[in-house]
Amino acid sequence: MATFTLNHVSCRYRYSSDNTNSDPVRVLEVHAHTESCRAARFINGGRALLTGSPDFSILATDVETGSTIARLDNAHEAAVNRLVNLTESTVASGDDDGCIKVWDTRERSCCNSFEAHEDYISDMTFSPDAMKLLATSGDGTLSVCNLRRNKVQAQSEFSEDELLSVVLMKNGRKVVCGSQTGILLLYSWGSFKDCSDRFVDLSSNSVDTMLKLDEDRIITGSENGMINLVGILPNRVIQPIAEHSEYPVERLAFSHDRKFLGSIAHDQMLKLWDLDNILQGSISTQRNENGVVNNNVDSDDDDEMDVDDNPSKSTKGKKTKKNASKGHAAGDSNNFFADL
Repeated sequence: MATFTLNHVSCRYRYSSDNTNSDPVRVLEVHAHTESCRAARFINGGRALLTGSPDFSILATDVETGSTIARLDNAHEAAVNRLVNLTESTVASGDDDGCIKVWDTRERSCCNSFEAHEDYISDMTFSPDAMKLLATSGDGTLSVCNLRRNKVQAQSEFSEDELLSVVLMKNGRKVVCGSQTGILLLYSWGSFKDCSDRFVDLSSNSVDTMLKLDEDRIITGSENGMINLVGILPNRVIQPIAEHSEYPVERLAFSHDRKFLGSIAHDQMLKLWDLDNILQGSISTQRNENGVVNNNVDSDDDDEMDVDDNPSKSTKGKKTKKNASKGHAAGDSNNFFADL
């Protein structure tokens, strides 16, 4: 099963895992919002779909019937731009003004609020061991929000361009951020002030989305429609995976069994790629001249990293970071998760 958001409509598709030549079939269409669906996440064990919209609302929908479970009309004061799952009972949302909110489904309310950024939240990821939420923003910074202490624990210096995507790699030791200029910025955990490495050879196009394949490889989607398999430490483009279209790739996701890779782009198309074939091809490209596959795991200490010898200094250094404050749910948020 796959979910695809288009304008203000949320659609559910059924696909065959046995017949890779068959097209996904639309089985449900929900008019979820008055404006576009910018974010979608499965919650409640996959039984509900959470969507966020520029109309400031967050909606929970039953995936089988399409009926509304709960709606929060004033979740944010700005357009809801991102959603991410945290624990079994919490999710986080980010908006166009740089505000992040954490929602507790048991307490049925907003339990944390962080004024972490000065521009839109472009992406978020969660470190469950540390209970920290990491976010990137159009203001060119990476933030680390401590959920236990309810404060912005760290924030990077302003980079030279917008940060658009973020993933945790190397068992949590590295944070990788995709940027508008196509450069991947690597941060070491605990040293978030400035990036430790910059991978400049991926593309000159923006890296709009990234998907973690394993601790050493990520899948990137770029502005030019290309989807690439990229190795981290050592940093290298392992191989191009596919070309979705000539339009920017907006989102990447695995099927539940990780057999398929799904991609959506500005062409308003959902495409599924056979991940088994993709990975088999990547193994072939890593064979050395003797025909032996190199499966060694690279360590941070031994890797030779691609480093920009003359990284440009940020021109946004005079911006001031906002203080984090504890949030209170807006509107009817106390009833938002009542039926989940």
